[in-house]
Amino acid sequence: MIQDDLIRGLIAGFVGEAQEICEAITKGLLAIESAGAAGAPDHEAEVARGLHTLKGTAGSLGLSDLATMAHRLEDVFAPVRGSRKQMPADVFDALLGGLDLFLTQLRAYAEASTSPAHPERAGTPGTAEGQPATADESPAGVLPRGPETDDRTWRVSARDVASLMREIDRLRDVRLRLDARGKEVEQLLATLVERSLATKRSPRGEEAPTADARELLHLLARALKADAGDAADIVDTLEARVKAIGTQPVRALIDPLRRLVRDSCRATGKEAQLSLVGGEISIDRHVLQGLRESLLHLVRNAIDHGIESPAERDRAGKHREGSLVVRVEQHGNVLYVEFSDDGGGVDLDRVRAAVVRRGLVEPSDAQKLPARELHRWIWSSGFSTTTEVTESSGRGVGLDVVKRWVDGLGGHGEVHSVSGQGTRFVLTLPVEFGSSPTLVVRVAGQELGIPIAVIERILAAAPETIVAGPVETELAYDGRIVPLRDLGAMLALRLALVPSRGQPIVLVQSQGVRRALVVDEVAGDLDLVVRGIPQEAAELGAFQGASMTARGDLLLILRPGWLVQAEMSQGAAKTRRALVVDDSLTARALHRAMLEVAGYVVHTVSSGTQALEWLAHARYDVVVCDVAMSPMDGLAFTGTVRSRQELRDTPIVLVSARDDQGLRERGIATGADAFLSKSQCAAGRLLAEVSSAVERRRA
Repeated sequence: MIQDDLIRGLIAGFVGEAQEICEAITKGLLAIESAGAAGAPDHEAEVARGLHTLKGTAGSLGLSDLATMAHRLEDVFAPVRGSRKQMPADVFDALLGGLDLFLTQLRAYAEASTSPAHPERAGTPGTAEGQPATADESPAGVLPRGPETDDRTWRVSARDVASLMREIDRLRDVRLRLDARGKEVEQLLATLVERSLATKRSPRGEEAPTADARELLHLLARALKADAGDAADIVDTLEARVKAIGTQPVRALIDPLRRLVRDSCRATGKEAQLSLVGGEISIDRHVLQGLRESLLHLVRNAIDHGIESPAERDRAGKHREGSLVVRVEQHGNVLYVEFSDDGGGVDLDRVRAAVVRRGLVEPSDAQKLPARELHRWIWSSGFSTTTEVTESSGRGVGLDVVKRWVDGLGGHGEVHSVSGQGTRFVLTLPVEFGSSPTLVVRVAGQELGIPIAVIERILAAAPETIVAGPVETELAYDGRIVPLRDLGAMLALRLALVPSRGQPIVLVQSQGVRRALVVDEVAGDLDLVVRGIPQEAAELGAFQGASMTARGDLLLILRPGWLVQAEMSQGAAKTRRALVVDDSLTARALHRAMLEVAGYVVHTVSSGTQALEWLAHARYDVVVCDVAMSPMDGLAFTGTVRSRQELRDTPIVLVSARDDQGLRERGIATGADAFLSKSQCAAGRLLAEVSSAVERRRA
C-alpha cells in the first residue's frame, strides 16, 4: 500500500514536470520550423532530450503505454534530426499532436484516482487494478517529484496568499497614517517656534514649559519618521516575497500561443507571426491561467476573421505574413492587456447581417447602428459572423468566453477597429498584487490621482511656451509641440482655461503618445493600493480605479490611456455646445434637458455677467438667455455680446416669462435671433427656434 501511495504521488508530480518538458519541446519544434533548412542544432538536441526524458520517466513509473508513445515520437523525430533539408510539416504535426495526447493521457492517470468510488484501490498505475493518486492524497512526508519538490519552494494555498496581501494593505495604511501624523507634528512644532519667537522673552521660569514641549515634539517627530521608514521597508519586503509565491511572468503565455498560431495558420492557409511586449511582468497565477484561455480565443478569432490570406495581403500592399501583438502593462493594481492584429478589421456589414439573422434588431434599424454598438455585439454569447461551422469557428463560442472572464474579475473589455488596418482588443483587469506610486493633483476643487509611471515631467506654465492652435492649445517643450489640455475641462468640471504663469503642467506619456495636462495644484505623491471601481464608472473610460488616502478620503485614479487619447480634440471640434443663462434653477434644468435631447453639450450659468466670463474662454453654437435677470438682464447681455467683435456672430435665443410683443421687439432690436415665452418653450418650441437661429447665422 505504501508503494502504491508513493507511485501515485510521483505520477501526480510528473504531470507538472511533463507539462514543462512538453512546453520546452514545443518551443524547440517551433524554432526548428522557423529556421527552415538552416537547421537549429541546439533546439534539435533539446527536443531529443525532452522526448527521451518523457519516455524514461513514464517507464519508471509503470506507465508503459506512455513510454511506448514517447518512444514512437522519438522514432518520428530521429530520421529528420540533423538533416539539411526542411523538416516536413507532417512531421511537426505528428510530434505536436503526440505531445498533446501524451499530456492528456497522463492527466487522466493522475485524476482517475481522485474518484470517491474507489478510494482504496491498489495496484500498479495504468493497470486494471488501480490508478494513480494526486499529490493531495500522498502520505505525510512524501513529496511528489517535479517543480514543487525543490527545497526552495513549498505548497501554499491561494487563500493564504490573499490573506498575506490583506495584511500588507493594512500595514500600508498604517504607514500612510504615520506619514500624516508626522506632518501634523511638524506643523505643530513650527507653530510653537513661531509663537516662541513672537512672544517677548519672560523670566526663565516661564520659558521652560515651552522649551520642554519643543524638545518632546522633536523627539516624537524623529520617532514617527523612523517608524514610517520601518513600515515602508516591511511593506516592500513582504510585497516582493508574496509576489514571488503567487505570481508568474507573462512570458509563460507565449509558447502555447505560438503553437496555436502555427496550427491555426496551417489549417487556414494563412501566415502570421506573434510577438509579446511586457512579458517580464509577473501577475497572479490564477489570472494568468484565465488570460491564457482568453488570448487563445482572441488568437483564433484574429486568424479566422481578421488576418487576410497571403494573396489578399499582397493585393492590399501588406506583408504576406500578418502581425499579432500581445502588449501587457501593469499600473499598480490594474493590468492592461492589448491584443492587436493588422488584418482587415471588423467587417461591420457581416456583423449587421449576423445581428439581423439572430433576430436581435430589425433590418432597418441595423443599418443605423453605429460602429461602437456593433463592436459590442461581437462580445455576445453565441454570436458569430460565420454561417458555416468549422473546427475553429462558427459555433458562437470565443469572445463571449473572454467577456465573461473579464466581467467575472470586475474588469472590462473594449474593441477598436479600423477597416483595412486591423483590430485592437483592450482588456482592463484588477489584480491583487502591487501598489501604485501616484501623483495627487487638484483640479476644480477635486483631488485626483495620476500614475507616476506615465509622468514624464512637471512644468510651470510660461506664456511664451503656449501656442494657440486652430483646434486646441499646444505647448512648446524640448523643441517639440505637445497638445495642451485642461484636465478640469476633460473631466467636464469646468470650461477649458488657458494656464496662467506658474500654473502646474503635468507632462504624461503612454503608448507612445505625449500630452501636457493643466492642473490647479500638485499636492504630492503617495504609494497607494488601487482597487477596482463599479462597472458603470469603469465604462466612462476616465478612471482605472480608486484608493483611500490617509485621511480616509476616496481618491479616483485616472487611466493613462484616457489621458493621452488622440480623439478628444477631434470629437470636441464636432460637438455642438450650448450655454443656458437663467437665474431660475428649474428653467435651467428644463432648457438643458431639451437641448441635450438634440445632441448639445450644455453648460448653465445663473447670471449675464457669469455668462460673459464663460464666453471669454470658450465658443458656443448657441446661447439661450432669460430676459428678467439681475444685475444684468437678457437685453443688456445681448447688447454686450453684439458689441464684441469675437462674439458678434453667436446665435442668441431670448426667453421670457412674459409673452409681450413690445418686449419681443426690443429683444430682436437688441440683436437676439429669436424670442420665446417660457410657455412656448414648455410646449416644445425651443429646439425649433434654436435650430432656426443657428442656421440663419451660418447662412
